[in-house]
Amino acid sequence: MLMKKTLFTLALLAGFSGAVCAQRSNVSLGLKAGATYSDIIGPDADFYKDIFGFHAGGFANIGLSDMLAFQPELLYSQKGAKSRTLAGDYSTRRFHYVDVPLALHVNADGLFFEAGPQIGLLAAVQDIYNGTTTQVDRNNYKTLDIGYLAGLGYQRKQGLGIGLRYNGEFTNTRQSITIGTITQQTRSRNSAFQLYLTYSFNGR
Repeated sequence: MLMKKTLFTLALLAGFSGAVCAQRSNVSLGLKAGATYSDIIGPDADFYKDIFGFHAGGFANIGLSDMLAFQPELLYSQKGAKSRTLAGDYSTRRFHYVDVPLALHVNADGLFFEAGPQIGLLAAVQDIYNGTTTQVDRNNYKTLDIGYLAGLGYQRKQGLGIGLRYNGEFTNTRQSITIGTITQQTRSRNSAFQLYLTYSFNGR
């Protein structure tokens, strides 16, 4: 009886180890970084112009099937835009976010299409004018940014990859202002294209 229990336990452990290895073979970790082309859009954002920034962070690519994968990410991302000053030149308003994209990948031998929701946490706001950077009170802006992503690229379980993604937002960037009984909401939100390189490792 003891021998049977021992063999049964070993069989269970072997099966569990095989399942873990199979799961690990479908998971790869990675790093990504690239350029961001951002703007502020909306009915009340006609006076903004696009700017360049960058983003960087890490991800885990979790295979769900031969064609589907789930890829959560943690990114530092610069967004914002520039606007014309009274002097006729431009001042840049830079937003610094910690973004958490939750992308679903449809894969075809490395080529992928992706879409999903994204949550952004506003870390800081800066004004840049004539080479001088000034910190802006971020309480004037919404600290939680809720949006979506869509994109495409090429990425394997191990090695280099490349991608192009669009980030759209549902949330207005500014806080609403209440004067007396009237509440005003500026209708403007972030919009960003991201071109990036990835490197995946730990895949088998």
